[in-house]
Amino acid sequence: MLKRALNARVAEVLPDPTPLDRAPRLGARLGRPVLLKREDLTPVFSFKIRGAYNRMARFSPDERRAGAIAASAGNHAQGVAFAAQRLGMECRIVMPRTTPAIKVRAVESLGARIELVGDDYADAAARATEIARESGMVLVPPYDDLDVIAGQATIALEILHQAPRDLAAIFVPVGGGGLAAGVSSVVKELRPEVRVFGVEPEDADAMARSLAEGRIVALDRVGIFADGVAVKQPGEHTFELCRRYLDGVVVVSLDETCAAIKDVFEDTRSVLEPAGALAVAGLKHAARSGGLPDGPVVAVASGANMNFARLGYVTERAEVGEHHEAILAVTIPERPGSFLEFCSAVGERSITEFNYRLSSRREAHVFVGLEVTGAEEAAAIARGLGRAGYPCTDLSDNDLAKSHVRHMVGGRADVCDETLFTFEFPERPGALLQFLAGLGARWNISLFHYRNHGAAFGRVLCGLEVPPAERAELRARLDGLGFRYTEETENPAGRLFLS
Repeated sequence: MLKRALNARVAEVLPDPTPLDRAPRLGARLGRPVLLKREDLTPVFSFKIRGAYNRMARFSPDERRAGAIAASAGNHAQGVAFAAQRLGMECRIVMPRTTPAIKVRAVESLGARIELVGDDYADAAARATEIARESGMVLVPPYDDLDVIAGQATIALEILHQAPRDLAAIFVPVGGGGLAAGVSSVVKELRPEVRVFGVEPEDADAMARSLAEGRIVALDRVGIFADGVAVKQPGEHTFELCRRYLDGVVVVSLDETCAAIKDVFEDTRSVLEPAGALAVAGLKHAARSGGLPDGPVVAVASGANMNFARLGYVTERAEVGEHHEAILAVTIPERPGSFLEFCSAVGERSITEFNYRLSSRREAHVFVGLEVTGAEEAAAIARGLGRAGYPCTDLSDNDLAKSHVRHMVGGRADVCDETLFTFEFPERPGALLQFLAGLGARWNISLFHYRNHGAAFGRVLCGLEVPPAERAELRARLDGLGFRYTEETENPAGRLFLS
């Protein structure tokens, strides 16, 4: 791979290396130099231009006349469209219908013909393969191609030239594995003492599972918040290279990813997309777990094609992901003056959120967010409130509380045999209607909360009045919908504020 990377034609489209910028605030917190490889500053705001151009620049004359086709959730599509425009060839792109609008518009502006198909990359890839077979156009893979991998590997050559000599580690995001395979193979050839780690979201961790089992593992479903790495299985080339050269894979949560977007913004005033911030999230995760080697570390900021509508959701989750906000459910007695007494017990702390409504004449539940310095302080506050006579449940890691309950605290209703479920479905026009039509009118809906937060998936919290004898029938209906769902009836956030 080193020879391929040295002969890659990336310099034709990126004549200057992307910057390797210091992240001083994050570095100070972690106690070591942290550097960001700014792939978000390429002409398509992503590293994908490297692999796409290197592959397409090597087309034969006949292949150039036939044109290029690719399947992509966005960034690879922009790389292929940009390369096609530069090389003067026809280009078609197949994208999932869940692709953020900012990426669709960007590809259109580069002159490519776009077809939106299916709900994920697998659907788009199947359609692109069909078009290639029918039209004779050349399929440009997003990651499992040696020329594509070699193009991404040029990032490693630049990092080793730009970074301090005592560089300790490099963190890279992993989807299909092209970037991780390219960077790790070149680094290990030239500087084997430098450790290279991949980073995946916990709901799309195909490479981590594959490496753990020693074979390619295909996931049934993937989360698509970090749509740039929403891949169900790694490629054959990428898996073999990562198995040989990668030092490990760090798996991070959605909240950790949102916190990493905030970290990069505070140091650079740039806004990365979720997949683009994964490497920073993994670096921080490794530091907390004691797995970060001593010395300077690099995180590849791989992309910045962020849908603006998603920023509010990212902001909401970032503080919890950084453990700077504690979310607590506190029970207080329902009598005159008790609310003031509780506020006095909280003391002069920065309150980020307060939700309260009378729920009975005996006691009330308060949903409160507090600014904290870390998880240890949050735990100490919860213990202190308990000693003061206020039973307290920490909901900081409770997804139901963060995604739904905090937006709908408002007292209880008189319902019978209620069951609560959360559902996740691809966010595209008509998806909510399709969900409701599939659910049908067999059972009464007692609660419903849907919030579009600008991501590629929608989340619904739904309460249904279902007699115990009919719950098996309900589950059969839900299984047939084809949407991911989780029963939340016993979730403490739901029990305290919604049941």
